Amino acid sequence: MIVLVTGASSGIGAAVARRFAREPGVKLVLAARRADRLEALALPVPTHLLPLDVRDRHAVRAAIEGLPAEFADVDVLVNNAGLALGLAPAQEASLDDWDAMIDTNVRGLAYVTRAVLPGMVARDRGHVIQLGSVAGTYPYPGGNVYGATKAFVAQLSLDLRADLLGTRVRVTSVEPGMVSGTEFSDVRFHGDSTRAAGVYEGVQALTPEDVAEAIAWCALQPAHVNVNRIELMPVAQAFGPFAVRRT
Repeated sequence: MIVLVTGASSGIGAAVARRFAREPGVKLVLAARRADRLEALALPVPTHLLPLDVRDRHAVRAAIEGLPAEFADVDVLVNNAGLALGLAPAQEASLDDWDAMIDTNVRGLAYVTRAVLPGMVARDRGHVIQLGSVAGTYPYPGGNVYGATKAFVAQLSLDLRADLLGTRVRVTSVEPGMVSGTEFSDVRFHGDSTRAAGVYEGVQALTPEDVAEAIAWCALQPAHVNVNRIELMPVAQAFGPFAVRRT
């Protein structure tokens, strides 16, 4: 089984790589912008490192087409690369932040999917696993464009399955809630580590390993089973009721 993971240099992506490395016969293709962090993973299975910015459409195509023969027939694509930036209300939000989220979470995911999918269809096997978020289902103040990008991930996953009906290619959207032990909040708050740490203060959040286990579970189901969507939260988190501001 050949598994391609984007955003594999840290957090959930690195945990996914470590989880699949425990499966017999696995080969890994690990993609991320930070090549040094990929090298530091040093996993005990055949691994091809792919320094790549998923926002670069032409680089994505060249990277997938240029995979060595022994890594080219990707069986599982884990579209993990993504980010949140800012928590300001829409009327105050940074357009640069919005662009960065759309470019990575929407365009980047679409570019990688489009590059890998034809090979899966030609081989009549494969599994595209998208890293969504509960933010794509449950709105919260400041979530605006980040939540919208994750709603795109969920809907694209369903539409891919519609297109792929009649093939044995599977598609799954994995949508976690709060996950600690990643760079997510540090990135969201532009390196403000104090503010980032406060997000998880007093909360036993999910870990990257929890999410990686859910992803592996989906991938390791029998070939005739497609898990359309899986949502997981820590027990300390729940979707809230509608908020009403009264005057």
